[in-house]
Amino acid sequence: MPASDQGSTHDRYTLIPRTLIFLTRGESVLLLKGAPHKRLWANRYNGVGGHIERGEDVLTAARRELLEETGLEPTNLWLCGVIAVDTGQNPGIGIFVLRGECPTGEPISSSEGELSWISPTDLDDLPLVEDLAVLLPRVLAMQAGGPPFAALYRYDEAGKLVIGFH
Repeated sequence: MPASDQGSTHDRYTLIPRTLIFLTRGESVLLLKGAPHKRLWANRYNGVGGHIERGEDVLTAARRELLEETGLEPTNLWLCGVIAVDTGQNPGIGIFVLRGECPTGEPISSSEGELSWISPTDLDDLPLVEDLAVLLPRVLAMQAGGPPFAALYRYDEAGKLVIGFH
């Protein structure tokens, strides 16, 4: 099928593709505390990730983002799920959530923020991005090769995030 038949016209709903990666080492998970100067989630903890660039597949983008933001190269990465974020306008956001193991190496913090290996038992004491308390336990409970989840994030009339898993 030629590219012109893919149906990618401006009148269709589109998603901006992003990656969100959670590396584990034993029972700990690597989280990024957003730098104080960041426009989004300053001083809040999240996974590592970013935009998928033209010409990249999801795994290539995830590995690039990890190397840029942490200096780490995991032994494996697997898809845990896909989140469609309905922003109330076009385009929305498509987030490919991945998990991997990284048994060696120390993360190198960057201008994005400070990296730390965090025990899941300490998450309640940290300032997390809005969805992380719901998303991260699901991701950490998944096994490599298991079926990925599908989720829809949307905003209600008051602007509050509503999370639905399928």
